Amino acid sequence: MVIDSPEWVTAGLTLQLASVSTLILLMLGTPLAWWLARTGSRFKPLAAALVSLPLVLPPTVLGFYLLLVLGPHGVVGHLAELLGLGGLAFTFEGLVVASVLYSMPFVVQPLQQAFEAVPEGLLDSARCLRAGPWDRFFSVALPLARPGLLTGAVMGFAHTVGEFGLVLMIGGNIPGQTRVLSVALYEHVEAGDWTSAHRMAAGMVLFCVVVLIALHAANSHKLARDRP
Repeated sequence: MVIDSPEWVTAGLTLQLASVSTLILLMLGTPLAWWLARTGSRFKPLAAALVSLPLVLPPTVLGFYLLLVLGPHGVVGHLAELLGLGGLAFTFEGLVVASVLYSMPFVVQPLQQAFEAVPEGLLDSARCLRAGPWDRFFSVALPLARPGLLTGAVMGFAHTVGEFGLVLMIGGNIPGQTRVLSVALYEHVEAGDWTSAHRMAAGMVLFCVVVLIALHAANSHKLARDRP
């Protein structure tokens, strides 16, 4: 198989989508998880429900409404065209937006649990030592929440790689632009190309197993190192 074959191009696009989406998810999800873990706001249940919604909502439903919003007649899509950015539906950028929204709970929830486990006494001690809010967050909370950060990053990345219904509705199946591995696998099955389908499916299963083993090993090593 040559490196510029359609399957390698599809794999590269999938990894690019997962990498960009995971980076954005960490940038948006970390402060959101911190707020959910520490806030006493009455809006917390609503915010937590909205974050968790992709866990129970069929991806095709979310994809349908995103298609309406990101399409040329949608609010976001029309605004993007007015700004000269072009349409978002059936583009790589549209896939990124959809992936970030759909994978958000897989990043926010592990981080929120990790932040909730940070001892309040340590934060109070840092406060008594005149550490400001940002200093307490970056010097105390974030290092202690590292296992949750690692779990969120890995789960967000792996979940994006395995997305199907949502990416198909938002991105379609445009080779080199929106055709990701899950869509390509579906196409091989539809065409009766079982050899390619088996090869692609086995590769995705192997990838997920390796990722999960590495994640559990990293967290186990962290727990063993921190154990007194």
